[in-house]
Amino acid sequence: MAPSDTSLTVYIEHRDDLLKYANKFLRDRAVAEDVVQEAWIRLSARDGNGEDIAHPRSYLYSIVRNLALDWMRRGPRETTVPAGTPPWASVPDPAPSSETVVLQRDEMRVLLEAVAELPEKVQAAFRLYRLEEKTLQEVAALLNVSVARAHQMVREAGVHATERLLGPTDE
Repeated sequence: MAPSDTSLTVYIEHRDDLLKYANKFLRDRAVAEDVVQEAWIRLSARDGNGEDIAHPRSYLYSIVRNLALDWMRRGPRETTVPAGTPPWASVPDPAPSSETVVLQRDEMRVLLEAVAELPEKVQAAFRLYRLEEKTLQEVAALLNVSVARAHQMVREAGVHATERLLGPTDE
């Protein structure tokens, strides 16, 4: 079944704005074009199946946003290899470099020191949630606090540790 004339009209009328919208996320016009085209394919498939779409323009923008965010999440993992590169050169080494190990150990030391500066209950909340992977409900029950307070303590520890790791900011 073909998409409705309404959906096609909405797509054609808003295509340029959709491209601008996608490009705000992606900063790459060619990828934005692909995202908008994929959004149209998804809208037309749904509309073509007889599903009633109350607000096709809003739905189209939602599809574009979601596709752009998906592309951004997966983008850094996808790389191109220049022509002429030997096949073994593009295979990542599973072992981290010695520089990476040193940097990660240093970051971990800073984070542990930052968390150690916090009150014991906040440290415990952070440890339970981030290291022991307990849910906020479990953290709250173990520390005898509300779930909101458990979330606040975990966030407080995370913010403090991040500030220590990143250093002072010029705000």
